Amino acid sequence: MDFFGIQFAPLNVPLERRLQTVSAAAWMVTMAFGGFIGSLLAIYLIFFWRFWWLLTIYLTWIWTIDRHKAERGGRPFKWVRSWTWWRYNRDYFPLRVERVPFVELDPKRNYLFACFPHGMLSSGAFNAFGTEFSDFRSIFPHHDPRVVTLAQHYQMPFFRDLALGMGGISSSSASIDYVLSRPGGGYVCVLMVGGAAEAFYCKPGDYKVILKQRKGFVRLALKNGTPIVPVFSFGEIDLFDQLEGSMLRNFQEKIRKWIGLAPVLPVGRGFFQYSFGIIPRRRPVTTVVGKPLDVPKIENPSREEVEEYHAKFVQCLTELFEEQKYNYLENPEEKKLIIS
Repeated sequence: MDFFGIQFAPLNVPLERRLQTVSAAAWMVTMAFGGFIGSLLAIYLIFFWRFWWLLTIYLTWIWTIDRHKAERGGRPFKWVRSWTWWRYNRDYFPLRVERVPFVELDPKRNYLFACFPHGMLSSGAFNAFGTEFSDFRSIFPHHDPRVVTLAQHYQMPFFRDLALGMGGISSSSASIDYVLSRPGGGYVCVLMVGGAAEAFYCKPGDYKVILKQRKGFVRLALKNGTPIVPVFSFGEIDLFDQLEGSMLRNFQEKIRKWIGLAPVLPVGRGFFQYSFGIIPRRRPVTTVVGKPLDVPKIENPSREEVEEYHAKFVQCLTELFEEQKYNYLENPEEKKLIIS
């Protein structure tokens, strides 16, 4: 129903879909403001809670004993990864994870999943590797995922424990190296290579990723002899549009360099209308795991060696996009992957 140019949702929407919308909204708020909310809650409890000393113990623990947990493989908690909230969030879009035919992971090896595009929230990668409500366990039953997120997430009370429970680890090279070097194999390190800066390119229909100058992940893979796996989330960029402008972009970029987060202004939908708001649009997202790129183990790779395998990975990612876009995108002939 349209009213003054605003498309409103019908009144007879089933309860299941209403719950899915609430879960998607909660996901957006949690990822965008969870750290800030957790920090404010901690300050409030310190000054106004009668058991403030319990919070003092908690804060002392996370900033002393537990402060390096995100650098040492994290602390995934299956109970957190199995919250019903994540199932509703998955079904809202819906979100799926698949693999190209004949792709298998060696149980005795670790792998580096290089994921694109980041989008606003990395919704596809989060569902695929950060919860128990995807087919990852059935597709790759011998591997445990560790999702790389910003280091500052693990300095914020309460929010850090949610991130750790979902299988998150810090984005530092030492943290990634720790997982890739684990003996015996069985681990997957999931990295959004484009990072927060790639969120600026999030616009329906435009598949633009940041990769040309992102080569650190290749160096880490070579150091550990870890295969690099291209992963692409088709539909990720269709969940939001955003406000744009040259002056706004310059301001956003300065803020991003300061806090590590991309302060984009998303345009999605609302609870009762589909025209604007901060809730992701209901669009399908399919995260496709490609064929691993095997790399040799080189303790101190040279610049030329890094460049060589970076170029090979770019080719693998491009081939994955070109092969799979016909399965998941409308008008695939018009869609091109732009690598900047």
